[in-house]
Amino acid sequence: MKKQSSKQQLSFPKSLLIVVLLWVALMASSLTVVYVTYDTRVKFNELETLRLEQNQLQVVWGQYLLEESTWAAYGRVEKLAQERLKMQVPESQQIIMINSEENSNEG
Repeated sequence: MKKQSSKQQLSFPKSLLIVVLLWVALMASSLTVVYVTYDTRVKFNELETLRLEQNQLQVVWGQYLLEESTWAAYGRVEKLAQERLKMQVPESQQIIMINSEENSNEG
């Protein structure tokens, strides 16, 4: 009977060791799930903040494009040229056509 009791004593610590290792693995896995869930929420909040910022920047960009098209409008440029710079559209007799060297050699 001594041999059986020594076997039982040896097998008991092994099973206890396995249970402890499984418990540690379970706790590590649980903590990992908690951390990953937290990290996912933080990243999602950052993503939503960046999306909101992107939408705001898109609105500002649209306003800048509208402002640029307003400043560069042909009618506005022509009006400023006439009023501020005293420019005027030349008459047909005042227009002189100049050919470049490339064009004159071809023809």
